[in-house]
Amino acid sequence: MGQGPSGGLNRPGDRKPDGNEKKEKKFEPAAPPSRVGRKQRKQKGPEAAARLPTVTPSTKCKLRLLKMERIKDYLLMEEEFVANQERLKPQEEKAEEDRSKVDDLRGTPMSVGNLEELIDENHAIVSSSVGPEYYVGILSFVDKDQLEPGCSILMHNKVLSVVGILQDEVDPMVSVMKVEKAPLESYADIGGLEAQIQEIKEAVELPLTHPELYEDIGIKPPKGVILYGEPGTGKTLLAKAVANSTSATFLRVVGSELIQKYLGDGPKLVRELFRVADDLSPSIVFIDEIDAVGTKRYDANSGGEREIQRTMLELLNQLDGFDSRGDVKVILATNRIESLDPALLRPGRIDRKIEFPLPDIKTRRRIFQIHTSKMTLSEDVNLEEFVMTKDEFSGADIKAICTEAGLLALRERRMKVTHPDFKKAKEKVMFKKKEGVPEGLYM
Repeated sequence: MGQGPSGGLNRPGDRKPDGNEKKEKKFEPAAPPSRVGRKQRKQKGPEAAARLPTVTPSTKCKLRLLKMERIKDYLLMEEEFVANQERLKPQEEKAEEDRSKVDDLRGTPMSVGNLEELIDENHAIVSSSVGPEYYVGILSFVDKDQLEPGCSILMHNKVLSVVGILQDEVDPMVSVMKVEKAPLESYADIGGLEAQIQEIKEAVELPLTHPELYEDIGIKPPKGVILYGEPGTGKTLLAKAVANSTSATFLRVVGSELIQKYLGDGPKLVRELFRVADDLSPSIVFIDEIDAVGTKRYDANSGGEREIQRTMLELLNQLDGFDSRGDVKVILATNRIESLDPALLRPGRIDRKIEFPLPDIKTRRRIFQIHTSKMTLSEDVNLEEFVMTKDEFSGADIKAICTEAGLLALRERRMKVTHPDFKKAKEKVMFKKKEGVPEGLYM
């Protein structure tokens, strides 16, 4: 049998190489074992715990170390922050509590007292004019740096805790006494009284404006003057003119304002008054109706009378005491000078006494001209009839006559004041002054 070349077996020598056929892998021997012998047992006990593992240094280990250190720093910061928050939380709660106390205090009245002594940062001894001293607490929102013994403070009306500080240590009553706006009356509005005006200028105004004149002549200027005379003769009006003409601080007070209810408040108010006057010097202190506190001393039976006498003694000490008054001048006014204590009127305290008599004919004419200068008068008005009358008129009476005459004309819807209006006004004013009642009126 003949076999063709295609029907025979393929021999290795006859196989042609094929590029697409995969290459066979070479034989690679297995890696030798890392340990020969029996399997090592794990160590137990303290030696195994103390044994450090084998660490092969590499770049990845260094990066991991830096990352761990960074995480550690962050955790330390977080721990410190949490600790601070826990420490500050009670303070925030306390501040919130104090804030609620402030809200409770708003709208409630607060007492005014004095700080006697600081015990510690949160406690103090305070006193008020209505009772004894108290050991109280100081709220946290009060500025402790401004607290000092003797300062004025605000206290809770029930528990008396210190809730604030009065920045202005001046007594509120003394602050009211200060004249902020000068009166409109001037020396030109005073009829007559040329001698009195000259004396008060020499005693009050000139020492404040030109003190060198008194130094050159070698004398000390007067400390104060007292104005006395009948009611309505122009004592308070002259004091207003002084306040209008001078640039000095003017403090005006009525004698009855120095009489206080509680023991020691009157002398304290007098001291405060002169202390403020000294701080605001040059200043003028005008005390009207001084006979309310300056009456003659006698054996008092009641506590109120003794308190008035203590107030007067403090006034005497302030007028001429151990401390110099400096540029503080005092003007007193009264209708009853005979009732004043001699110690108040002696030279050294009150160096000049100015009397205000009832106006004479010339002064009456001048006062009538002042009060009728702005009035619309009829041609039949004869003011000389009222100037030359024998009735004793004061300056206030003349002003009342002019005002009453204008009201009578207004009642009848007239724009001019006639002579009969002045006559009726004079009769009415004199009748009221004498307090006379017509005979048989109520029969």
